[in-house]
Amino acid sequence: MAKMDKQAIRDAYEEVRNDSSDTNWAVLKYDGSEIVLGSTGSSFEDFASNFTDDDRIYGFLRVVAGDELSKRTKFALIVWLGKNVSGIKRARMGTDKSSVKEVIRSYAVELMINEKSELNEDFIIEEIKKAGGANYGTGTRD
Repeated sequence: MAKMDKQAIRDAYEEVRNDSSDTNWAVLKYDGSEIVLGSTGSSFEDFASNFTDDDRIYGFLRVVAGDELSKRTKFALIVWLGKNVSGIKRARMGTDKSSVKEVIRSYAVELMINEKSELNEDFIIEEIKKAGGANYGTGTRD
């Protein structure tokens, strides 16, 4: 399992989960064989810009999902495996993910993504809605 900067990652995780914080995402990257906090922020565009074809990344994202009858804050764990990542690093990510889940424990959906087309807010919100079950309204998210 990979070595991790658990305290920095735990602090970022708590900040994303805090409703009074503007921070709604955190990105965990590899620095050699260690998993470290890459960055945090509030803009989905900034979040998505972290993911490249050469990277292995764990993203933790807060979104508001639901319909006009019920809006709730939900969280997603994004596991990104870039297209150019070697087979050995891909295999290692499977075991490293369990280390990440020791810190990032609460989320509505875990998504394995390696296509930029799937790394969009609407897709992620739809996956959270599917995982949540009932959706009684007309589907507006604002």
